[in-house]
Amino acid sequence: MSLFMPAALGLTLLGRFGWIHLLSIVTLITVFAAYFNARNGNIKTHRNQMLGLYFGGIILAGSFAFLPGRMLHGWLSAIVTV
Repeated sequence: MSLFMPAALGLTLLGRFGWIHLLSIVTLITVFAAYFNARNGNIKTHRNQMLGLYFGGIILAGSFAFLPGRMLHGWLSAIVTV
């Protein structure tokens, strides 16, 4: 889990935390909220929270993974320049 890893790129807070840590915290809060919404019968809210996590995770985490300095960016650059 990213909460235990130091931020290596970009802006940091307290010398350790970065944007990916904020995304992890939002994800944890949303998962718990979605669980309690499903348990209380609020299925529409639960569904929307789960869809938001799914698409947000793909778009946001995917975008972070391809930023310069990240491993996937290096791999993609190596493939494109060959």
